[in-house]
Parts: sequence; structure tokens; C-alpha cells
Amino acid sequence: MRLEMTKKSDLALKAMRCIGDAEGETIAGKSLAEKLGITTHYLPQVISPLVKAGWVSSTPGPRGGYRLLASLKEVSVLEVIEVIEDSINDQGCVQRGIPCPEFDLCALHEPWQRPRMRCSSSSRPRRLRQASDLAPS
Repeated sequence: MRLEMTKKSDLALKAMRCIGDAEGETIAGKSLAEKLGITTHYLPQVISPLVKAGWVSSTPGPRGGYRLLASLKEVSVLEVIEVIEDSINDQGCVQRGIPCPEFDLCALHEPWQRPRMRCSSSSRPRRLRQASDLAPS
């Protein structure tokens, strides 16, 4: 588990809020990219996992764009991060980058379990609608 969130996760969280602020309307890709401060070429890399998760719809074409399908009250910050990053609780070794073999635990394995679980449990209940600090600046 990384202790830092990637830029892609940050952008995905902000994109969910931007699309949610459109209140059921479709937001054009160009407009969304501008609000996020990214190119229209990079935008699909951020949005695609959200579409696959069923939270956002994507309509191609000049009149297309993105529309929120899920309620921001129902989707948690952690769920979005996990869709982008995979599970943050993958039991990967903080030293080796792979799960510790049961017969050869690293020195940080046991001490790291408590902060890993605390991070996961404190992020899970926080919903996107509650995360007002996620709006693009």
C-alpha cells in the first residue's frame, strides 16, 4: 500500500464531483478536461475506470460527454481510489512490493498492519458528497 495517492486518483475524485455538479446533465469532455486542468487526450484514462464501475456514462460524439449515474452520497472516496489504484489493502509488502510469504515476513509486516487497516477503515465511510475539498480549484 502506498501512503500517497496518485494524480490519477485525485483527478478521478475531482471528476466525479465535477460531473455530479452538473446535476444529471451531460458535461462535455472538453469542458471537464478544462475544469480538471488536463488534456482531452488524458481524460479517458481518468474516466474509463469510473465508467467501468458503472458510476459514469460516456457518450461519444460532438454532443456527447459524461453524466453521473451513481449518487455521490453512495460512492465513497476509498471506492474511487480502489477503482483507480486497485485495492489499497492488497497485503503487499512495503519493502518488497509483493505479499510477504507466510514463512518469511519482513520486519515491517506486523507493525504496518495497524496503520494499513486504520487508513482503510477511516476512508471507507467518507462519501464523495461529503468531500467538499475534492472540487477542482
